[in-house]
Amino acid sequence: MTETKQDVERFDGSLWGEGQPCFGCGPDHPIGFQLQFERDGDVVRTRFTPGERYQGPPGIMHGGLVMTLGDELASWTLIGMKRKFGFTGRVECAIRQAVRIGTEVIGEGRIADDRGRIVGVEVKLMQNEDVCFTGTFKFVVLDEHGAERLLGQPLPESWKKFSR
Repeated sequence: MTETKQDVERFDGSLWGEGQPCFGCGPDHPIGFQLQFERDGDVVRTRFTPGERYQGPPGIMHGGLVMTLGDELASWTLIGMKRKFGFTGRVECAIRQAVRIGTEVIGEGRIADDRGRIVGVEVKLMQNEDVCFTGTFKFVVLDEHGAERLLGQPLPESWKKFSR
């Protein structure tokens, strides 16, 4: 994570090490979103322009991928604000209007509720200042052993410092 000016921090999936496979943030994922993020005060932001490969109906981003974009932003809000990773446990969301292909999406996430092991994050995705998507995500923040049980394998070394 690199500081660019006071209170603004930029970060991306390279935080997890080389070759990590995340569809949302993996910098080398061939068809993934390759998202980057910035923390500014109590907000984590991302920008993404969906290409044609992400459409459902012509000219509109597939709804499941819109939700994936919201989930990834929520996850990185937890990482950026709390320095912890979590596993999505519950989602309540609404697509308020179509997300258009070829138009930049600006996403913002905030911590809404922090109970230590369970953290709530609220996100919104906007195009042209219109809110297209809102979501409330609940994350379970596990310790190293709990994360390993869930993953079914040892936690990668670069992830250990972000466990509870």
